[in-house]
Amino acid sequence: MSCVLVTGATGFVGRRLVPALIEQGHEVRAMTRHPASYDGQGEAVGGDVFDAASLEEPLAGADVAIYLVHSLDDDDFERKDAQAAHDFGVAAAAAGVRQIVYLGGLGAEDGDLSAHLRSRRQVEGKLGEGGVPVTVLRAAIVVGKGGISWEITRQLVKNLPAMVVPKWVDTRTQPVAVDDVIRYLVGVVDHPDALGRVFEIGGPEQLTYLEMLQLAAQEMTGKKVPIVTVPVLTPALSSRWISLVTDVDVTTGRNLIDSMATEVVVTDTSIHDVVPGDTVPYAEAVRRALAE
Repeated sequence: MSCVLVTGATGFVGRRLVPALIEQGHEVRAMTRHPASYDGQGEAVGGDVFDAASLEEPLAGADVAIYLVHSLDDDDFERKDAQAAHDFGVAAAAAGVRQIVYLGGLGAEDGDLSAHLRSRRQVEGKLGEGGVPVTVLRAAIVVGKGGISWEITRQLVKNLPAMVVPKWVDTRTQPVAVDDVIRYLVGVVDHPDALGRVFEIGGPEQLTYLEMLQLAAQEMTGKKVPIVTVPVLTPALSSRWISLVTDVDVTTGRNLIDSMATEVVVTDTSIHDVVPGDTVPYAEAVRRALAE
């Protein structure tokens, strides 16, 4: 088995991924800026992708590095994330890492990508600039307790008896359960057929954001939430509205909402050749998130 470094080990995906990798027999290093307070599984190691000098020690001897870091809560996130990804890729190459795995975002290559999705795509390239093969898993909304997009959905349904929403709620997306994301991440680690490839991952259904809200409401309350669509509601206004109704900050909300006018669905199912298995339907993913 491999020595795997997980960045963002205390985050939404990372804290689930570390024990899943250990269960498969991997030696896991959990990279965090505060290793002394880390209480999860694996070996806690100190490191910060935004501090290039701190990366040498956690990467030393690692076979695979999984990159789960972003700075959506920063107004300058595109520049910061690009620089961090470049530095990490170079440091990984210097350490002899043989694979970097990155969880990115769906969206057509020729589409008009938002700043958020454009940054995710840029990070893919920057991670490979040191020469280490990068395996990319592109996902849309990841459904699970603690995921920002899911928390927006859950808190809107919980806190509002009715909603006025912009027309982007009719945009299609392909939500994926966090359990499936973990399964795919574990499955591509050190897999020879995954090196240097981009995979699209999603659940079994393509849904509009409106359908997702209504399905979530059905699972949470047993009934539909009255929703009125308006033709104009800017990302800035939408993000302020979301920050009032949920605990998601304005900057993060705006950066996510900017992406919601872009259709993000799976067009390539080749991931199933490398990591076979059925995916979790949206309603079941919602039930699992609520059960947590």
